[in-house]
Amino acid sequence: MPASYRLITTLVLGFMLLLPFATLASSSNAVENNPWQNRVDPWVLDTAATGDTEFLVFLSEQADLSQAYRLKTKAEKGSYVYQQLTSIARRTQKPLLNELKRNGVEHRAYWVVNMIWVRGSQELIENLARRSDVARIHANPSVQISTMPIQTTTRKGSRSPEAIEWNLTKVNAPDVWAAGFTGQGAVIAGQDTGYSWTHEALINQYRGWDGVNADHDYNWHDAIHENDPNTAPGNPCGFDSPEPCDDQSHGTHTMGSMVGDNGAGTQIGMAPGARWVGCRNMEQGWGTPATYAECYQFFIAPTRIDGSAPRPDLAPDVINNSWGCPFSEGCTDPNILLNVVNNVRAAGILTVHSAGNAGSSCHTINTPAAIYDASFTVGATDSSDIIAGFSGRGSVTVDGSNRPKPDISAPGVNIISSIKGNNYGVSQGTSMAAPHVSGLVALLVSANTGLRGNVDALEKIITSSALPRTITTQDCGVPGTNIPNNIYGWGRIDSRAALQRVHHYFLPFFFAQGP
Repeated sequence: MPASYRLITTLVLGFMLLLPFATLASSSNAVENNPWQNRVDPWVLDTAATGDTEFLVFLSEQADLSQAYRLKTKAEKGSYVYQQLTSIARRTQKPLLNELKRNGVEHRAYWVVNMIWVRGSQELIENLARRSDVARIHANPSVQISTMPIQTTTRKGSRSPEAIEWNLTKVNAPDVWAAGFTGQGAVIAGQDTGYSWTHEALINQYRGWDGVNADHDYNWHDAIHENDPNTAPGNPCGFDSPEPCDDQSHGTHTMGSMVGDNGAGTQIGMAPGARWVGCRNMEQGWGTPATYAECYQFFIAPTRIDGSAPRPDLAPDVINNSWGCPFSEGCTDPNILLNVVNNVRAAGILTVHSAGNAGSSCHTINTPAAIYDASFTVGATDSSDIIAGFSGRGSVTVDGSNRPKPDISAPGVNIISSIKGNNYGVSQGTSMAAPHVSGLVALLVSANTGLRGNVDALEKIITSSALPRTITTQDCGVPGTNIPNNIYGWGRIDSRAALQRVHHYFLPFFFAQGP
């Protein structure tokens, strides 16, 4: 990740903007046969009518990563994807970046897909849309995460943490631990409201902590660079935080369900032996497509805190995504993050995504990035393995695909986990279900390092070993009695059964590959 990635050129746009940007359109060939308005998201035009707005400029040339799927190891995939993406961005963005800098336009360049975040006027938008090297100008709305209240508890309360929480026992995680696999050697990533890294249940699993000293380089990134207009002024974590910080508690709760263990009998996480890295993609619960994409980019090639010296070899095995970007909040193009997620998968990183809390009707899995085929989408079940009323259902109709979703289900009702203040709290939602699957991925990688980077195999093991779950009262395009169906997917995860499939079907082949 080049150092310029973190640079934001911010100058006051005055009357001088009108004259220079006459050259922006003329500097490249205008697309005369395609009205420029057709290449701009209506949301961008609407918001620009009242003043400067922010948007994403997608360039015409995008990287072809199809060859990545022929590579055998995660290291090979990660290096190839990083090189291809950054090469395309360096070569094609230069003319436009030079014009933006020359004219004092606030912007930020990305390579996870070939795009540039820009803030500017309606006239600027028109001039950019007329350029031949610009494919489309997308909205970058501020979207609030769909969460349910977290009820704080304490060790002395009626819902204090158990030695091993019920949800972990339900999915047979302790049986995998007993077999010697706790996630050791695996790396879990999370992008969320941030993380309280010093929490007793998280600190020893943080990759940036060696037991004595902290090193946040390559282990933490903050994609929140300024105050979101929808939130209260200021932020408890500040902006561009140099160390992991959670400005809400949602992220800390999800990470606890992935790796949480205080070393003194409180076990709340699926893979307590795994290491974790994090990225803040929401400011007090509000994120944008740009902040989500920025965290995905960091995970493909983690950097130092200052954004320098990217290292794809330090990429995580799995990313947990307990957030959504709904149409109703302004994400008017359901495919806004499609190429981003596809590129992450091409790098050999499994992306787990919560199904959303818009249930219980059909077709309520309707937000990026849960809707994508490349996302491993998770519904929520209760302690009786019944689908939660709030859990989103398929099929996906918002993009016209009629794609079956969710892929899998996991416990997501009344889940106790870590929260800010070195405390614990109870919450529910598909946000709580997804971390169970992310943790299971880490367990499988620790059991068989040859699975690292083989996203298809990991997903196949998890779906084929799931406890089948059906429903007779709902048909969401596929009868609820079918396996899979659009309510539970393939069923509720079963860690013990998944481990058995790792050894039975995949052990010799994948150990031959190596990590």
